[in-house]
Amino acid sequence: MPRLIPASERMVRARALIQKARDLPPPAEVGWGDFSYAAQVKDIIQQARDLIKFIPYTPSASAEMKNEVAKIFQEADQAEKEILHR
Repeated sequence: MPRLIPASERMVRARALIQKARDLPPPAEVGWGDFSYAAQVKDIIQQARDLIKFIPYTPSASAEMKNEVAKIFQEADQAEKEILHR
């Protein structure tokens, strides 16, 4: 049976994924390398979003936790824009 991951750990993992996307080395060549890089960045950012997207809908989510999730979503959006529009 899969182990449930607590919301606080999900938020930590989501931030780590956002950082992982930021740390990806940009492609050396233009062309298909750019497409592959963009796909990797988008995939990692989406993984971060998927980890936390249901937290605000859980009965145990406090207002503080919901605000933190909103901040992480903003960080994910900002990171994606910064990484892909260098």
